[in-house]
Amino acid sequence: MPASQSSSELLSLLVERIRRQGPITFAEFMQACLYHPAWGYYTRRVPEGADDYYTSPEVHPIFGRLLARQFAEMWEVLGKPEPFHLVEFGAGDGRLAAQVMRWVEESRPELAKCVRFLLIESSAARRERGARWLRQSTSVEWKAEVDADALVGCVYSNEFVDALPVHRVVARDTGLRELFVAVRKSALVMEEGEPSTSALADYLGRYGVPLRKGQQAEINLAALGWIEQVAAKLERGFLLTVDYGYLAPELYSPARLGGTLLAYRAHRASEDVLACPGAQDLTAHVNFSALIEHGRDVGLLPLGFTSQAKFLLALGKGNEFADLYAPHASDLERYQARLRLKQLIYPEGMGEIFRILVQGKRVGPVRLTGLGET
Repeated sequence: MPASQSSSELLSLLVERIRRQGPITFAEFMQACLYHPAWGYYTRRVPEGADDYYTSPEVHPIFGRLLARQFAEMWEVLGKPEPFHLVEFGAGDGRLAAQVMRWVEESRPELAKCVRFLLIESSAARRERGARWLRQSTSVEWKAEVDADALVGCVYSNEFVDALPVHRVVARDTGLRELFVAVRKSALVMEEGEPSTSALADYLGRYGVPLRKGQQAEINLAALGWIEQVAAKLERGFLLTVDYGYLAPELYSPARLGGTLLAYRAHRASEDVLACPGAQDLTAHVNFSALIEHGRDVGLLPLGFTSQAKFLLALGKGNEFADLYAPHASDLERYQARLRLKQLIYPEGMGEIFRILVQGKRVGPVRLTGLGET
């Protein structure tokens, strides 16, 4: 279904729902826009080349190759278990997993015999597209959700948490208020009201900072549930999260009085987050303080927090970034590859925008190469 038609269908559904039940939280709105079974941004069938953003695996395969080096070290730290699970949340079309798998098969055949990929992707359409990047293999399973317990290995994600539905709040003289999605004259609008749950104020008290009068912010309760799910499924191993965001003092600083919520369409950012439901991506920066502190509560201890630039440089310097070049690459191809690497590590590219958080469960004290001196 074309994006415009999909958006019209979802808008009609949302307007009818709000008129019948009253205003909905922004988290409910975002959930529908991104994950509605028929008309959600991530669940509808997207034509090839129509995505509205680039992720690190799309910039250059070295991202997946260096990540695979870190996974291989984790396997050794855990005592070379068999099977060794690699569980990717938000696997999309499988591009990142394909990069990891190819490096493992070519460089660490002994690990290849042990590794089992579990790729978690809620969209059936995207799971189908994954066949283009990841060949069928007995070591790969595609799932809509994790249905296995006692995982030993590494659970990882790349730009997954930022797309989990968030609540929106604003600080007033009378206290915390929540921003709801309402309808006026058949149009979607934002409307203030009493918070839908006391968990919002509790979240800011535990994982945030006091908001200034008039300051808006996003609260990702879904991320807390995700951390709990991972901790329950992971018997022993690591959780590696790649995303853009900050620790709470920076995330909720005066520099971001309007919050961080944005819409993306055709590679352009917009603050008009109510426009074109289901036809544009919605995203908010990750509160890494919440992931760290709630992780502790459920048995995931923080091992390191660093930038993507430092993480990739630490993993690549051991062999002088030999993973950057394909065999028999021409001089032009090598030059282009170096430009792509700069995009991944330079501050003006993705290097300082994206952060890496590694947490562990029952792994003991360990120093991972990608974390360097952190």
